Amino acid sequence: MTTEPRIEVHPDGDTLSTAVAGELLSRLADAQAAGGTPQIALTGGTIAESIHREIARLAPSSEVDWSRVVFWFGDERFVAADSPDRNALQAREAFLDAVGADRANVHEMPSTDDAADVDAGAAAYAETMRAHGSGEFDVVMLGIGPDGHVASLFPGFPQLDVDDIAVGVTGSPKPPPERISLTFACLNRARSVWFLVSGEGKASAVSQALGGADLHDIPAAGVTGNEETIWFLDRAAASQL
Repeated sequence: MTTEPRIEVHPDGDTLSTAVAGELLSRLADAQAAGGTPQIALTGGTIAESIHREIARLAPSSEVDWSRVVFWFGDERFVAADSPDRNALQAREAFLDAVGADRANVHEMPSTDDAADVDAGAAAYAETMRAHGSGEFDVVMLGIGPDGHVASLFPGFPQLDVDDIAVGVTGSPKPPPERISLTFACLNRARSVWFLVSGEGKASAVSQALGGADLHDIPAAGVTGNEETIWFLDRAAASQL
């Protein structure tokens, strides 16, 4: 199902981060109040780190039971487990450890310490998701690159047409070159998809994605939520709309 995107424009990245963090805490609390154990997919990048720190700041006044939230990652750099390049390490340091997330419910993508190669890592993560996933994310959070990529799905790459849960990526145009990414098929199994975009350098890609570009040219155009799709933008990122 394709949902009509909702666009929220905030004055700057800091305001955007606070708004997203507050909205996420509210969604998690509501899902738990209804008896659910929400499953969310995290993203990396500068704006994600800002949002994660805001979650940690606002969490004490929320009603979220962090032992009942399941975390996944939309993509990951296939490097050593303790590498600062890891999205999971950034998320742990910014908010997961601070809020007391249950480590058993934080499903990190394999590192070079865990898998022989990037394809084996992707296959292992797919198996983990089959074993512990609910079949649908409550929220998928995604950044977008200036080239329109999301997760580690890059324009023109063969991984755009892979139907499995996760896929290995080599030769990434952004270092490091090896990554693991959820596929379109997996990312689109979400009740709500949130794009988190800050900066003028992303404005063209945002405009093209919302303008109906082909996903092979602008991969961000290929992900929508089953119930809602929200673009959280700062003014700079929205400047070409």
